[in-house]
Amino acid sequence: MDTPVLSIRDLSVAIPTRHGVVRPVDGVSYDISAGEILGVVGESGAGKSMAGNAVIGLLTPPAHISKGEIWLNGRRIDQAKGEAMRRLRGKEIGMVFQDPLTSLNPLLSIGDQLTETMLTHLPISAAEARRRAVAALEEVGIPGAAERVNSYPHEFSGGMRQRVVIALALCCEPSLVIADEPTTALDVSVQAQIISLLKGLCRDRGTAVMLITHDMGVIAEATDRVAVMYAGRLAEIGAVQEVLTAPEHPYTHGLMASTPLASLGKGRLHQIPGAMPRLDAVPEGCAFHPRCPYATDQCRKPPAPIATDGRAACWHPLIDKPLVNQEGA
Repeated sequence: MDTPVLSIRDLSVAIPTRHGVVRPVDGVSYDISAGEILGVVGESGAGKSMAGNAVIGLLTPPAHISKGEIWLNGRRIDQAKGEAMRRLRGKEIGMVFQDPLTSLNPLLSIGDQLTETMLTHLPISAAEARRRAVAALEEVGIPGAAERVNSYPHEFSGGMRQRVVIALALCCEPSLVIADEPTTALDVSVQAQIISLLKGLCRDRGTAVMLITHDMGVIAEATDRVAVMYAGRLAEIGAVQEVLTAPEHPYTHGLMASTPLASLGKGRLHQIPGAMPRLDAVPEGCAFHPRCPYATDQCRKPPAPIATDGRAACWHPLIDKPLVNQEGA
């Protein structure tokens, strides 16, 4: 079996606070293969972006990796620091952020930013970097790329800026791209274009993509597999069609029942009662049990169940069970 591009093993991120240590990522494991798009989905605060930041070495102190391993193309990278990690960013791992204005320098032209990245990581001349910059803009669908390469970020629309950021993430041909909410700030038509662009580039280049989002529609449209996170833990992981059409974890079931498309013609949208716990008050056992209509005493006691590929982290997986709405809606 081929070595995965990215392999995360039992990853935990810890943040020391005055009230103790909190873990926004707690024992997460998954792989991403070449040419595959893995969607990472969950509510705000579920740990999606923190896991991505841990992979690319962008955790803000005092947050740090407290346990686990991260492997990139068969090489362990979670212990890389300083210059070693900077060499990985851009060259082997590309990053697409939610707001392109936060990752583009407003004082430099788009061409200068692309060429600077390539000259930092690739053994090429300035002329070749400039040629590749124009080609990269053309590849992501920027019209008139030869002229627009001299433009500044503020001269592009939001959708075009996001295309530029994707070009910047891919210009050194990394094996892994982490896309953190890349379509959130865009209108629906532009979202579809960006999703299509990511899928095409992934297919043509064989790039592995970690697509972080809270949008189940984006997950259904863009991904091959999906990892559902809750309170820093992996609730369920598997093939996207299996997870979305026949979810086994009650939390995934609730997410799908609260989606308009999934609930079409089935009455009121479902609402998951309660709220995700604070990181300093995650309950013992399964973190979802206070909100789960199927919880038993087993769910309330450690150890917590662990998700594996194709199976939920649940003692009582929902196989052919109807969703229970505690509010009677």
